Amino acid sequence: MLVMTVDRRHSRQQQDRVEELLDWLASAPVIRPFERTAGDEVQGVLDDPGAVVDLTLALVRRGDWSIGIGVGPVHEPLPASTRAGSGPAFELARAAVNRAKSSPQLLAVAAPGTAAAAAAQAALDLLAAVVSRRSDAGWEATDLVARGLSQTEVADQLGITKQAVSQRLRAALWAPEVAGRDLARQLLAAADSPVGGPADRPASLGEQR
Repeated sequence: MLVMTVDRRHSRQQQDRVEELLDWLASAPVIRPFERTAGDEVQGVLDDPGAVVDLTLALVRRGDWSIGIGVGPVHEPLPASTRAGSGPAFELARAAVNRAKSSPQLLAVAAPGTAAAAAAQAALDLLAAVVSRRSDAGWEATDLVARGLSQTEVADQLGITKQAVSQRLRAALWAPEVAGRDLARQLLAAADSPVGGPADRPASLGEQR
């Protein structure tokens, strides 16, 4: 299971934005919904590593949030309220968000296997560095491509040439981001696997070829 704990940075110096964040998170594919747990902190429970990757990068883009991801078992059956949940994944998420507050990309991953957690965090850190430095023009192009539009359709919508779209996507590191998202998903799945068998292990470079 994967527990995400998200805490507002510099919350004492700014107005409360938790309800706004919870509204935004309401459509997230969760096992238990995000809820305010304390102060400007929210927490949710997920079982889809890909959704965790997507939410993490979306939160990085929004800015001002420290993101902790705890990977591991939870005490079952899970209660209806996230706040009432317990177990190692919840404890690891708490440790992760505290560590995230002083990390360069404001995110941290904690799992029973430290090597698996470190690998997943490395992938997410690289992705966070990419999206946090993307220009507005880059976001215009990548947002449309992410919705399924072709480069020709993006060019028509933005009123630019297809070549210009291609240049924007290259500058935005879109292709590496797509590959990196899949790698981060695989690594989180491997960290959450009690067996760590071949089905959960990211493919090696040789296997990818």
